[in-house]
Amino acid sequence: MTPDQLFVRRYRDLAAYNAWANRRLYAAVGRLDDGQYRADRGAFFGSVHGTLNHLLVGDRLWTRRITGTGDEPARLDTILFRTLPELAEARTAEDARISAHMDGLDAAALAAELHYANVAGARFVQPLATVLDHFFNHQTHHRGQLHCLVSGFLGNEGAPSLDLIAFQRESGLARPG
Repeated sequence: MTPDQLFVRRYRDLAAYNAWANRRLYAAVGRLDDGQYRADRGAFFGSVHGTLNHLLVGDRLWTRRITGTGDEPARLDTILFRTLPELAEARTAEDARISAHMDGLDAAALAAELHYANVAGARFVQPLATVLDHFFNHQTHHRGQLHCLVSGFLGNEGAPSLDLIAFQRESGLARPG
């Protein structure tokens, strides 16, 4: 594989990892009762419900900035969906949208500058690849918070592994040698 092919594949793999991790996390969250799901546990967005909504808000904001299409929530703490089933359906659709966009990128697109404004209106310019690094890291950051919340309710055995290496081994990106 050429360096450009590896560069492009990285973001496709991260999109696939993102969808995999979200499926695993949503399956665990589905085992919480409504009180646990909505309990304010002191996380940055309060509850499992608030944090799941924030992850979707962030993805929609960044995907809108990157693609020019889709929703653009006005606030980072917007509650987009009131129920877990609605949120899970929207999450699955957003993950498919992210993967489809990553599948269409090439090395030139990744190196191109993205002009965007944050929610406060400040304007920035940076290479798309560095924006995508933040995009996928942001998801991992908040999934880590969710993992901690779920572990607090279900115990360590109830919270799934979200390690990138576990995805890589499961998907065939890593193999016994």
